[in-house]
Amino acid sequence: MQDNTTSKNNYSALATIISVFFFWGFVAASNGVLIPVLKHHFTLSQFESQLVDTAFYIAYFVGSMIYFIWSNLFGDPFNKYGMKSGLVVGLIVSAIGALLFVPAVSTNQYMFFLVGLFIIAFGFSMLQIVANPFVINLGDPAKGSFRLNLAGSINSLGTSIGPVIFGFALFGSAKSIAVSNDINIETLKMPFIILSGVLLLVAVFLGISKLPTPVLDEVKEKSLGALKYPQLVWGMLAIFVYVGVEVTVGSNLGELLKDKNIKGIELSQVAKYVSLYWGSLMIGRWTGAINVFNMSKLTKQILNVVIPFIAFAVVLFFNNLREGNVSDLYIYGIWIVVFIIANFMAQEKPARTLIIFGLAATVMMLIGLFTSGDIALYSFMSGGLFCSVMWPCIFNLAIAGLGKYTNQGSSLLISMILGGALIPPIQGFLASPDRLGIHQSYWIAVVCFLFLAWYGYHVKNILKKQGINYDDTTASGAH
Repeated sequence: MQDNTTSKNNYSALATIISVFFFWGFVAASNGVLIPVLKHHFTLSQFESQLVDTAFYIAYFVGSMIYFIWSNLFGDPFNKYGMKSGLVVGLIVSAIGALLFVPAVSTNQYMFFLVGLFIIAFGFSMLQIVANPFVINLGDPAKGSFRLNLAGSINSLGTSIGPVIFGFALFGSAKSIAVSNDINIETLKMPFIILSGVLLLVAVFLGISKLPTPVLDEVKEKSLGALKYPQLVWGMLAIFVYVGVEVTVGSNLGELLKDKNIKGIELSQVAKYVSLYWGSLMIGRWTGAINVFNMSKLTKQILNVVIPFIAFAVVLFFNNLREGNVSDLYIYGIWIVVFIIANFMAQEKPARTLIIFGLAATVMMLIGLFTSGDIALYSFMSGGLFCSVMWPCIFNLAIAGLGKYTNQGSSLLISMILGGALIPPIQGFLASPDRLGIHQSYWIAVVCFLFLAWYGYHVKNILKKQGINYDDTTASGAH
């Protein structure tokens, strides 16, 4: 049993580490605002603009692979030197990447912006590898899933308010309607200087803090034994597709909103819509976090209806600070009702959730493709609602039954965040006016969601053959 001092230290450590989840969510979602700004300034094609996501998410793959290879050859470096050291180094690397935006602006070179984003995300990949097991080991392991859900919720809070704050910093006004579409690229300096400073402060705080030092079991396996499990191999592809579709739907929104058949608005007005898309993930994850509490069935059912709208209200509140009037977003409540119905149908079962949410998202993408205006826009944006709880479902199903290969499998799954680097530029390529165009480029999301629904069906059958039925348990955690 922990003494009171240890408990207090753990609470302090948990609060500090969870703040890290906020930052990588904040930056990742802010890319949705950064993309149209850089596209406009450098006169980029939609494909070229999506290289922002490529630079950001490919860094996760590179970081995970370096960690995986190093761990197999020389042992886990974070276990050897301490998980706290891994967090501190990751924060410092990301801070350096953010600071590189200063010379990027000064030289006015698009490639330098991509390098800065790559280094920011490379540091985040170290944080991703370390922070998840660190959070699990900060207290009773039986409550580790609750702490991860809490961390995931804070991550989603970052994705929700990131575009709003970043948009405010760029356009210099609380009212997007009052600003010019032609911003000075110099305005990019200050937000990233501030981000760098905050990351360094968190690193210093972590460095001087007396945090617990959890140690994980060493992975002694030097082979790729995890790959003999079909649930993992298909799960790696599912993570790749999931992250890819989650990112591409949001990152192409800026261009979609310029389409006169959708909204026909300028880039200075896209922030609230990008924020609502990423806020949709927060809505879903806050709802998913309910399931880790012990409560009566009736209470849980009531909260599964109430919490999504509370989260929606939070998103509206932060957007109201910038827009002043967000009444045009109220209609999104209709799509939240659809999400609530699908969530009740899923019954907290991971494979069933993937099937139902994958099919629901597919239908929404098709509605978006064959309609226009707000119906099309919000149908596309609702992809965030259905993506929100897919990560833990895929992750749990993919590592089910791996035994001693679980850690190896987890590292391989993290590396598949690579999907966020490759799928957005593919959509950007298809979005060219001489190809499908931005509206019809969302067919790529249809393909992705159909695959995720199929994976839920396929992996359930794979696990049944191995005597595993994960639909008797509840998935937990968040990306």
